[in-house]
Amino acid sequence: MTQPRTLGRRRLMLMAAVLPLAAWRIQQDAQAAPLRWEGMAMGAPASLVLHHGGDTAGAQAALAATLAEVSRLEAMFSLFRADSVLSRLNRTGRVDNVPPEFVSLLSTALEMAAGSNGVFDPSIQPLWSLYFDHFVVKGKTQPPAAEKLAQARALVGWRGVQLTGTSVSLARAGMGLTLNGVAQGFVTDRCSAVLRAHGFSHMLVDMGEPRAVAAKPDGSAWQIGLADPRDPSRALHTLSVLDQAVATSGGYGTRLDAAGLYTHLIDPRTGRTAPAFESVSVVGPTATQADVLSTALALIPRSDVSARLALLHTQPGCRAICIDSAGQVSELS
Repeated sequence: MTQPRTLGRRRLMLMAAVLPLAAWRIQQDAQAAPLRWEGMAMGAPASLVLHHGGDTAGAQAALAATLAEVSRLEAMFSLFRADSVLSRLNRTGRVDNVPPEFVSLLSTALEMAAGSNGVFDPSIQPLWSLYFDHFVVKGKTQPPAAEKLAQARALVGWRGVQLTGTSVSLARAGMGLTLNGVAQGFVTDRCSAVLRAHGFSHMLVDMGEPRAVAAKPDGSAWQIGLADPRDPSRALHTLSVLDQAVATSGGYGTRLDAAGLYTHLIDPRTGRTAPAFESVSVVGPTATQADVLSTALALIPRSDVSARLALLHTQPGCRAICIDSAGQVSELS
């Protein structure tokens, strides 16, 4: 029986180089056994289970094309590569002739910003940079000063992001974007499309958020475990998934201080961070949709059920599984 796969946390550094070819871990115990790959993609553990029906050479070629696609997308979305499209935009305030994938992902982020009334905001980067510098670089234990938080918040506002054709500009000097809240799902979807283009249809693709494409060859669903926010190494709940994606957002993914009072999920309206020991998982038609929705839902207080339901209802075909700080599991649908 296949063990449930526990969803990984959101990583501190979204974009990083994909493992070189020599570091691939490909397990092929028998001709009909699936190709299993584990490595790193976009700064997070990534994996792939591909049923290939004995076409080992075709599966390896498809894997090579998939990892090349991850590398190509990283050159657009990385915050840690000075030459990426996103880094150039944050540095100069304007980029022209951006690739269509960048336009597509940014459009999705801005649509969620509008639909969530700014709960999700891709222009959150100045606040994230403040928290990261304060807690991680400088090693502070107390929160940033109110004045510094106010200054960073003044630079946040999705309405100041202008997307016109293939040009993107930022309205004010000092603004910055991050696509961390949606990029992993987007890359998972893109990799799934590459594998399908190579003729494969039974797979579990996880480039930070997992997507189950079709069923297993025997017709059974894929089993995906949801991590316990109190102990992310164990699965607290298991989902049977068929032709759907699952994305999880939780403050436990990156705790900025030892006590877990400050996390990587930041509410752009207040500057405060989401609780460490709660999570929201979204099951949806695509990993992109599940990823961006789970991020937005995780930033709405758990007590505001009506707001969570209202946002969920804007996304057809999605349902959400919430886990609270006591480990209680509930579903929104």
